[in-house]
Amino acid sequence: MAAADAVTATPTPRVSRVRETLRSITKGVSIGVLVLVLGLGVLVIGVPAAVGGVPLTILTGSMRPSLPPGTLVIVKPTPAEEIAIGDVLTYQLESGKAALVTHRVIGRAADSASGELRFVTQGDANDTADAEPVRPVQIRGTVWYAVPWIGWANQAISGQARAWLVPLAAGGLFVYAGWLLTAGVVERARSKRAA
Repeated sequence: MAAADAVTATPTPRVSRVRETLRSITKGVSIGVLVLVLGLGVLVIGVPAAVGGVPLTILTGSMRPSLPPGTLVIVKPTPAEEIAIGDVLTYQLESGKAALVTHRVIGRAADSASGELRFVTQGDANDTADAEPVRPVQIRGTVWYAVPWIGWANQAISGQARAWLVPLAAGGLFVYAGWLLTAGVVERARSKRAA
């Protein structure tokens, strides 16, 4: 009985070009996603940490259209003397309490009795100014910059979920980066063997 000759299918040049194009597109998309995630990480974690800022999420529509709900704002500490009319101020509703408000400064005045600087604020979407002027002790800072829609993700992974989700996502990204690196090394080795 004669052994059958093994026949191997050689991909046609057209099929090879399609595969190469798909690999290139996949690689480009992967690199793009990785750069986007790293860039967002720098914007919402790295930069605020470097200046002592804090990322906060806009939850209500009082600052529409400039800061709609879901916007992540980076609030940096600002001395009261440097806060000007037009700045967007984040402050505590009551000194020492956790509830925060982010509204635009529409006026500055000194208290007639104490001489302490006070700020009149108003949400961009509101028709009237806030009821009470803001005292310097209530101020957390001014909005430095904002990133639309990222605030919803910040809200979703707050508290206990953040303790396990962030390391899991970071680990997943590192595994993915390792897989891309390994796939690239294997592909180069194949190319060298084929040449």
